[in-house]
Amino acid sequence: MVPKRGKGSGSPLLAFLLLCVLAPLLFFLARGFYTADHDYISDVPSKQVRKWRELQTLQDLKSIFSEEVLDIIASSTNDMGPFSLDNLKKNLSASWRVVGLETANTRSELNQPTTHARPEKPKVKEGRPSVGLAQWTDTPAQQSRRHLIEKRREKRAAELVKMDKEVTVKLEDAAIERSKSVESAVLGKYSIWRKEMENENGDSTVRLMRDQIIMARVYISIAKMKNKVELHQELNSRLKESQRAVGDTISDVDLHHSAHEKIKAMGQVLSKARELLYDCKLVTGKLRAMLQTADEQVRSLKKQSTFLSQLAAKTIPNGIHCLSMRLTIDYHLLPPEKRKFPRSENLENPTLYHYALFSDNVLAASVVVNSTITNAKDPSKHVFHLVTDKLNLGAMNMWFLLNPPGKATIHVENVDDFKWLNSSYCPVLRQLESSTMKEYYFKAGHPTTLSSSASNLKYRNPKYLSMLNHLRFYLPQVYPKLDKILFLDDDIVVQKDLTGLWAVDLNGKVNGAVETCGESFHRFDKYLNFSNPHIARNFDPNACGWAYGMNIFDLKEWKKKDITGIYHKWQNMNEDRVLWKLGTLPPGLMTFYGLTHALDKSWHVLGLGYNPSVDRSEIENAAVVHYNGNMKPWLEIAMTKYRSYWTKYVKYNHPYLRNCKLHE
Repeated sequence: MVPKRGKGSGSPLLAFLLLCVLAPLLFFLARGFYTADHDYISDVPSKQVRKWRELQTLQDLKSIFSEEVLDIIASSTNDMGPFSLDNLKKNLSASWRVVGLETANTRSELNQPTTHARPEKPKVKEGRPSVGLAQWTDTPAQQSRRHLIEKRREKRAAELVKMDKEVTVKLEDAAIERSKSVESAVLGKYSIWRKEMENENGDSTVRLMRDQIIMARVYISIAKMKNKVELHQELNSRLKESQRAVGDTISDVDLHHSAHEKIKAMGQVLSKARELLYDCKLVTGKLRAMLQTADEQVRSLKKQSTFLSQLAAKTIPNGIHCLSMRLTIDYHLLPPEKRKFPRSENLENPTLYHYALFSDNVLAASVVVNSTITNAKDPSKHVFHLVTDKLNLGAMNMWFLLNPPGKATIHVENVDDFKWLNSSYCPVLRQLESSTMKEYYFKAGHPTTLSSSASNLKYRNPKYLSMLNHLRFYLPQVYPKLDKILFLDDDIVVQKDLTGLWAVDLNGKVNGAVETCGESFHRFDKYLNFSNPHIARNFDPNACGWAYGMNIFDLKEWKKKDITGIYHKWQNMNEDRVLWKLGTLPPGLMTFYGLTHALDKSWHVLGLGYNPSVDRSEIENAAVVHYNGNMKPWLEIAMTKYRSYWTKYVKYNHPYLRNCKLHE
């Protein structure tokens, strides 16, 4: 018996047969559809992907290449079709080209097999415009855009070149300015090959150690205040070690090799102290107190320096004192007939060139006379009138008897032999005898400490007590038969023939001198008290000052205008020193006010006794150089850079100088 099949039993078989028939049909239809419309279906997605990839590539290129290269890439892509490395190679600047690259690429292209070349044929779909060929054709707009890009690239390149040139010029100018600021004295003292010159901060370690020392002192004080005994002792110990290591060192190369260990040890102690003791208010207060103390010390040292420099200027070196004593002894051993100078008949001859020199320094006076004669065209026409004090009279005479100035005439006098120069005639002598002046100079309890006014120390120089300093106001009385005379200080050096000064027309004035004023200094208000009505009424505060040291005086005009009488008038009014301080320049400015003829500055260059920046060319071209100031050339405090102008006229090989150990 055959069982009956259900109605749905043939459904699976029917479905299987249907699948076998329809599957091939669908496959062939899909293949044909794909083959016919492949370009149309895939056209839009592929363009979007390509554009996205181009944008991503350009984003990456911006982070790699410069703006100039990106301009080339953009112009090649937008205006000349697809981007080509060949275009990049041709348009790159010289700095981007690699020698031999084109040759290598050409060879590689020739060596490639032809089977790999797959030229693409443009496929044009019906109903769609062709864009492949149009991309290689330049429209006027594209050409214009490309020209603009090229111009912009050229402009950018020119700007870069200009910027490079400007930067180079600025660097050169800065280097020149730095070279100008380097002093020759510094170059002479230090060598660029020294180790500390390798680092512009050659004292950084020294400064670090000094900073540690400062902080250690702060914490020592706080530790003592807070009764931290152990920390106080440890800080003290490290402080002493650091102080010994630093000492007077100013450069890292001069530090001991153990300095870094001491820095490390001090740093550890300071860190410990900071953790235990740091209090912002306390530390600030201690630092402020230390700063005030340091400021007071600086002011005190400045006063001490001023005091010591003034003291050094007043002293006479042992060698010069020895020279004066030896010459004086030998002079008094000479018989009277050998104490006379020759050619005494020239002393009152007004046709000769006469010099007035007032000094108590034998060596300085010898340099003045020797330098003048050495540079004189005709020494036989020069006459030197030398005046000294009683103490140095024998030494002066003996020196010039042993060392006569060639064919020139010289005469030495004692200021105490001028009997007319007494207190009844001379206001200065009368004032020096007054009780107030004696108290000012000689009072036993007079303060000589630095607490007194250090600025007034120079006015207490003993030279202001000597009549040798005031004798310049009595030239017609000392030399009544002369018409003109050249006054010289004993701290000058003559470098040229001075006879031309006698030919200078003073235009009816008495004094020929070099002016010393600048824009705001060395004017009358610096020397005189213009708060006094007598000064304010008679003088211009902006009037230009002039210098003593080399002055040509017309003695005939001096007598006509009664210069000595004018000097006496002002000196009498200044008995209580309210018009000016002590000295001879202020009364000289007042006495010769309106009566001074300005000489050319090359006749007289000043400042070699205090100014370290006098121009060397001015010194070498000057007729007279003047060591005015405290740093006289015969003192140890003299500036060495200027000393050679003076020492060249000192006879260091002379037996007297060698016996007194006077040498360069």
